[in-house]
Amino acid sequence: MGLFGTKRTGFDPAPLEGRELLLADLDGVVYRGPGAIPGAVEQLNRAADSVRLGYLTNNASRTDETVAAHLRELGLRVEARDVVTSPQAAVALLARTVPAGSRVLVVGGDGLVDELEKAGFAVTRSAYDDPAAVVQGFAPHVGWEHLAEASFALAERPGRDPLPWIATNTDWTIPVARGLAPGNGTLVSAVHTAVQRLPVFAGKPETPIFEAAFERFGTRNALMIGDRLDTDIKGAQAAGIPSLQVLTGVDRPKQLIAASQDMRPDYIVASLAELERPYPRTERLKDGTMQVGTAKVRMEGHIASVVAEGDSPLELLRAGCAAVWASGLAIYGLKIPEIIYEDHWA
Repeated sequence: MGLFGTKRTGFDPAPLEGRELLLADLDGVVYRGPGAIPGAVEQLNRAADSVRLGYLTNNASRTDETVAAHLRELGLRVEARDVVTSPQAAVALLARTVPAGSRVLVVGGDGLVDELEKAGFAVTRSAYDDPAAVVQGFAPHVGWEHLAEASFALAERPGRDPLPWIATNTDWTIPVARGLAPGNGTLVSAVHTAVQRLPVFAGKPETPIFEAAFERFGTRNALMIGDRLDTDIKGAQAAGIPSLQVLTGVDRPKQLIAASQDMRPDYIVASLAELERPYPRTERLKDGTMQVGTAKVRMEGHIASVVAEGDSPLELLRAGCAAVWASGLAIYGLKIPEIIYEDHWA
């Protein structure tokens, strides 16, 4: 274990340093189920003293004011204008797609209806009303009859261009107090199966929701905080901003190790307490070993070898990710010791 000595790597600036805007996901970052994640509220309030703080949510079932009220109940200093929702991004897309005041078939809840009505669109739940577009988002009450109406409206008709279909987000699952439940991506998939085409998506990982945030807060110098690689981290990469993965939500160390290039975060932290701490630098040694702190991992062909476990499991996870990601090899062909991705933060 001491092959290269015990000298620790240095540090890069804290993730928060030099940022003008901090964008935070909600489920898995701020709260899990009904309660706040320990320490998250205090850290975010502290960060808000030095940087603008915005909250990005793919949840289309609630209005921005309802989200803000929930966050205030948890102890955060937040107003509705600090919340950027996927319905807001979807309506912005819709406004560039169909004429103002058009009738729109809605699959979803108050979050979508509120934004559509504020933008001057007429809302219907029936395909008989000949809507100009379909907008779909998650709500707990969405059932077969709602999905069927969307399918009827979107069905191909001779002599008519395909009806615009905008979905708020692609999340396959949503975290709730009892575990993971089907998300909007699952519901969209049901309609997709019936109509044999896909919608345009507005929420993470697509860029419209990020562009809405940049426009509202007046800067692109932002850091995205998330717990899901396929939405938060992938979306940040697509939007051209750095990202931070916190291990308090959906994706765990095993998913991090296996992350494709478009889903790899710039920072991996156990909690938001590390936002303002210098971040351990990743260094590549002469023999290709990746070192973070005192942890060292080297790829030997398709086998990941732990050269030094280091002073903490988090250092080892970061070093393991760096080694695997730099190898350029497909994850399914690798042998990786379980100690690298053992989940100490569940």
